[in-house]
Amino acid sequence: MDGKSVIKIDTYIEEMRELTQAMLREAAEAVNRAPNGAWINGSEMQVRDAIAVFRCKAYEKALQMRTDEPDTTPPAHQ
Repeated sequence: MDGKSVIKIDTYIEEMRELTQAMLREAAEAVNRAPNGAWINGSEMQVRDAIAVFRCKAYEKALQMRTDEPDTTPPAHQ
């Protein structure tokens, strides 16, 4: 891949599995807590917030993993 540092996608997915499950659990619990007749109004903001937090954590994790990977670009000759 052009010699740039890259993240190992399978490792990233595995490391995000627990956070993914927690986010999905939080979304499902928000929907379950919503009163009958108001499922959307009673859960939409909580689900949106859970996904927003997850999105930030997922992006931060990907960036951190890329930062932690060694750059494989050969040094420039001077």
